[in-house]
Amino acid sequence: MTDLSTRYMGLELRSPLIAASSGLTDNIANIKRFEESGVGAVVLKSLFEEEIRREKEAKLAKMSSSGFLYPETLEFYDYNDEADSESTMKYLDLIRGTKSKVGIPVIASINCVTADQWTYFPRELELAGADALELNVFIMPSDLLRTSEENEKIYFDIIKEVTSRVKIPVALKVSYYFSDLAIALKKFSESGIGGLVLFNRFYSPDIDIDTMEITTSSVLSSASDYTNALRWIAIMHDHVSCDLAASTGVHDGKTMIKMILAGADVVQVASAFYKNGVDHAVVMLNELKTWMDSRGFSSTDDFRSMMSNHETGNPAAFQRVQFMKYFRGQG
Repeated sequence: MTDLSTRYMGLELRSPLIAASSGLTDNIANIKRFEESGVGAVVLKSLFEEEIRREKEAKLAKMSSSGFLYPETLEFYDYNDEADSESTMKYLDLIRGTKSKVGIPVIASINCVTADQWTYFPRELELAGADALELNVFIMPSDLLRTSEENEKIYFDIIKEVTSRVKIPVALKVSYYFSDLAIALKKFSESGIGGLVLFNRFYSPDIDIDTMEITTSSVLSSASDYTNALRWIAIMHDHVSCDLAASTGVHDGKTMIKMILAGADVVQVASAFYKNGVDHAVVMLNELKTWMDSRGFSSTDDFRSMMSNHETGNPAAFQRVQFMKYFRGQG
């Protein structure tokens, strides 16, 4: 009997496939379909820090124009704005409603750019029933007045603030925009989080040469985008103190197998579900089962990290060798 169950951040999952945070995970009906398709957990659509700030600013502007904004009122909303905005109330309702309808773990997600907005809300997510919390953090290293150390500090400030408020496991979803990526990932893993998600996908700019406007490039990942996450999952598997989730470019069961072979505990998928529908999870899991049966593996633990990069002492040199072999045609 093929056993697809796995553990992620202490949570028991029936399969290593997780529905990643996206517009597909913002309603109970879709989440139930994901559960029926066999996913092990679902990450709810992210609540953005900017949403909370905009609602707060609009509320304060309205109160000010009405002539009843007093200093003590401002102090009250500075402290409570996280908990009483329209977006946060809807988000808490989504968690409660989802937990009442599904049995798989429900992971809340907040998209952060600073630490000062999360003094209260993470605890509310936990009280609403979230099984875990994913922090999606991306600080674009484009500020010429801010050093790489200052950029990195923002991540640790957010982690410290959130983990001090909740008891549920916390995952950190990051990009690869670090000058010392391996060191940064290792330090993050030792900061009290339960999981690292490699990597978040962000919108990239494009230029429309007809309208002469800045536009957005493809929002969805392609099936070839998995290699960066694969490389760093393999490199970091034996060097982190938390679980690893692979994300971006996982479009089929074969890629899911590759990620687990590299050392991933779970994989997160979004774009493939947009392109193929929620039921694509069934296809992916069947591919995984068929491959495991053909190899004689009874559980994912039997082959997890078999192809990780732990045997090489210098991952960068290893990659360089492969680069040279490819272009020189060496076997």
